[in-house]
Amino acid sequence: MAEYNLPLPAMGESIAEATIIRWLKEEGDSVKKEDLLVEIATDKVDSEISSPVNGILKKKLFAPNEVAKVGSFIAILETEEKFSIENVPMEKSKKRFYSPLVRTIAHREGISFYELDTIEGTGEKGRVTKKDILKYISIKKSKIVIPFSQYDSIRGINNKNEEIIEMDRVRRITAEHMVSSKNISAHVTSFVEADVTNIVKWREKIKDTFQKSTGEKLTLMSVFVECVVKAIKDLPMINISVNGTSIIKKRNIHIGLATALPNGNLIVPVIKNADSYNLVGLIKIINDLIKRAKSNQLKPEETQGGTYTISNIGSFGNLFGTPIIHQPQVAIMAIGLIQKKLSIIETPEGDLIGIRHKIYLSHSYDHRVIDGVLGGCFAKKVALYLEKFNCYIKI
Repeated sequence: MAEYNLPLPAMGESIAEATIIRWLKEEGDSVKKEDLLVEIATDKVDSEISSPVNGILKKKLFAPNEVAKVGSFIAILETEEKFSIENVPMEKSKKRFYSPLVRTIAHREGISFYELDTIEGTGEKGRVTKKDILKYISIKKSKIVIPFSQYDSIRGINNKNEEIIEMDRVRRITAEHMVSSKNISAHVTSFVEADVTNIVKWREKIKDTFQKSTGEKLTLMSVFVECVVKAIKDLPMINISVNGTSIIKKRNIHIGLATALPNGNLIVPVIKNADSYNLVGLIKIINDLIKRAKSNQLKPEETQGGTYTISNIGSFGNLFGTPIIHQPQVAIMAIGLIQKKLSIIETPEGDLIGIRHKIYLSHSYDHRVIDGVLGGCFAKKVALYLEKFNCYIKI
């Protein structure tokens, strides 16, 4: 019998590690090619790894709740086929050169090349220096989590009057990301009101017929995404990220949709190349992404690479808010609740008072690179596209 060392596969450029959730096979179990072996979780989504060979699960190299680096071996399989270490993709970096000193430090500290690729380099051509990796290690080690068992002694609370609920893995990761974003970006929020009466009436008129003919629900989020995409094309400096003192302008428009899960957690599936879809295409992909997000069926790559994010806070009755930027993006828009309001309507014959459907747009942006003129103008641009929206789906 030969042995096959099963590596943790790469799951996207920004993912360097994953947590082992549970093993789906036990040691000694027979395994067929494509059988699911283990459930893992990244900071984005949960997923499963299947066996690439027929054989027997000889040894699990990680226990549940342990963290494995991308490229490291997580299990040993016995197989009739002959596998050597050359058969397994070796961990290497295709992005940057690393000096022997940096490689030695990384090896000593258990940092993979995939993790090295995430470290910002200050050397020539962005190379990681000794100073860069030591700073990264220092920051990483400083993130000390206080065990919940010590909570009582720290706060001196009365156990009879308070209940301690330990955060689940996703909530801990979300908390870390939110605090990190506030520390990285100088947040500013602008608010704009938009009249969406024509869109609301159009949707009410055709939504039933549209669903019967296409099998898809006609949601307004598709309209919001289309208008945001148009505004990004007009003001492309919203579609950027920051690396040190450099501004990275994105050619692709990938729109993230902040989605609340049934358990109260949050996930952000991404519409890749959102500007390549017409309205019907947006409706289909949005419905599909949100449905699979809520049933935990997204692939890791479907939550990566976003360049701008939209959050529908109106879905739980909020009018406006101050959303936190989804790093490494520089802006996010919250869509508020649509309300009927008495409004002054300007006409060539004079002003009238009527009932209109209004909505607030809350636009948070990174003041390091986006000033009020651009941030405010972008919000207004989205509002104008909503108000002038061409309801071009005819049923």
